[in-house]
Amino acid sequence: MSRVTLSVLDLAPVQAGTTTGAALHATTQLAQRAEELGFRRFWVAEHHNMPGIASAAPAVLLAHLAAATARIRVGSGGVMLPNHAPLVVAEQFGTLESLHPGRIDLGIGRAPGTDPVTARALRRLADGLGADAFPRELTDLIGYFRGTDPDGIVASPGRDAEPEIWLLGSSGFSAQVAAVLGLPFAFAHHIAPDNTAAALALYRDNFRPTPSRPEPYTMVAASAICADTDAAADRLAAPRDLAFAQLRAGRPQALATPEQAAAFPGSDAERRFADQRKAGQLQGSPETVRAQAARLLAETAPDELMLNTLVYDIDARIRSIELTRKALEG
Repeated sequence: MSRVTLSVLDLAPVQAGTTTGAALHATTQLAQRAEELGFRRFWVAEHHNMPGIASAAPAVLLAHLAAATARIRVGSGGVMLPNHAPLVVAEQFGTLESLHPGRIDLGIGRAPGTDPVTARALRRLADGLGADAFPRELTDLIGYFRGTDPDGIVASPGRDAEPEIWLLGSSGFSAQVAAVLGLPFAFAHHIAPDNTAAALALYRDNFRPTPSRPEPYTMVAASAICADTDAAADRLAAPRDLAFAQLRAGRPQALATPEQAAAFPGSDAERRFADQRKAGQLQGSPETVRAQAARLLAETAPDELMLNTLVYDIDARIRSIELTRKALEG
């Protein structure tokens, strides 16, 4: 278990009663501490029209995080390609790679990261939002970096400044696209844990080597909340569980305090939903998390494990990644 590479995924959660500025400052603190602890990567997500998430513009946030750190790789987990013109993404990340060579990851996803109405407002047209268009747009994006676009369009910055390109997914579709293109693949275990092992097997079985990626390379992103005791970790997880229940009900809110979450009169269905989301993830004391991680790694055998720690307080968030890293190293 100590041989698996560890990384961090952050959503820049907005705490109830605070501001998006405070959320982004907390994310910066987390990135800096992750670097000090020796994590390999620090990725930020892309979500829109969600009052509880400040990570809506990955390229902008990554420019700040790269400048606030010195060694850790920073990247998008991910850029939701249906929301953007591929050439714009190539130029943005070509700029980042030019400013911070060897430290930028471009993780690409095919979901919009929001509701259909907001997705249409982002792209301003329906074309490009469907799954059928995604492989073509991804191929276009790669072509702008490598000078293989059939129309001769080259990203500048971008050509000779290509970030490490990843494909993100929570299904077999993305696994197959990543395999055909010879890209590293990151699976969203924290979103679709029942699909993880099958999708990774599909990716490995169908992987086509490239000069830059001769072997398949996988990452599993898991929810990870670690505290001194199981009960303390469950308390820290309550705001996350409430946030997902509110999102599922179409009422996204800022991240509640643990006290607010504990006092929320959740329904039986919401409690079952929270229990289902907890299954297969990492949550508890260091001993509990170590045992859970051992099972997850045995079942999925990833090259990297990415921790997503969605808790209210930044000090508890930092403490969680510290305890998780120590538990997995020990």
